[in-house]
Amino acid sequence: MTADLHTHSRYSDGTQSPADLLAEAAASGLAVVGLTDHDTTAGWEPAARAAASLDIGLLRGMEVSCRWEGISVHMLCYLHSPEGAEITETIDEARRARVVRSRTIAERIAEDHPITWEDVLEIAGPNATIGRPHIADALVRAGVVADRTEAFGAILSSSGRYYVPLPVISPLDAVRMIHEAGGAAVFAHPRASARGRVVPERGMREIIAAGLDGLEVDHRDNPAHERAWLRRVAADAGLLVTGSSDFHGTGKPNRLGENTTARDQLLRLVERTDGVPALGV
Repeated sequence: MTADLHTHSRYSDGTQSPADLLAEAAASGLAVVGLTDHDTTAGWEPAARAAASLDIGLLRGMEVSCRWEGISVHMLCYLHSPEGAEITETIDEARRARVVRSRTIAERIAEDHPITWEDVLEIAGPNATIGRPHIADALVRAGVVADRTEAFGAILSSSGRYYVPLPVISPLDAVRMIHEAGGAAVFAHPRASARGRVVPERGMREIIAAGLDGLEVDHRDNPAHERAWLRRVAADAGLLVTGSSDFHGTGKPNRLGENTTARDQLLRLVERTDGVPALGV
């Protein structure tokens, strides 16, 4: 049961529809996929239809943007029930904040480079969670940079003059809200130091004490020596361990199935939830 539990569609910053994403996953030999778009569940319904037609398992999820003492944290939320949940109201607010923030960044960049907010909206498409990757794509299309990596390394850098911080919640609150909605919470790429500062051991202990369910250990952005440390942390705290590609279609070099989650860990994750069911697992 080969499972890749962290992927993105066009409903956030991926480049494919949920159906195309699931089709590529099935063709690549994956048995289970987790769809975890940023701060949205809009892709769940088309993903479920595609999974049924392709006979591939699906974990419906979401990647929640958080911050611990100024450090970015991404919390993967699996199989929660969105109806009437506090987490749903919270991500709706986050989506609105993302639009305001993204427009401000785009308009600042437009003073120096040939892009417009309308370009960003066109690239993102309807119902997408708009973010900096869409601005990066607008810069690529305008010929300002070669790809998203170059855009984030310079113009869209968090230390650059165009940057605008995003108001987000604490990971401690995110874990609580995810559990209240019947879901499981997994800390995404927790040692991805190439992305910026990572949560120190003190913060990790706080997040674990809040009820964290698992750690995404096998991810290309976690260095090898850090993965060994994360496995020890998970074993000591009784956390489940996942592995994922963090696939974004052509938006990133990550490939489907480059890291996967073991069957026993997948089943442990599903057993911890009582929100929406896993499909085909």
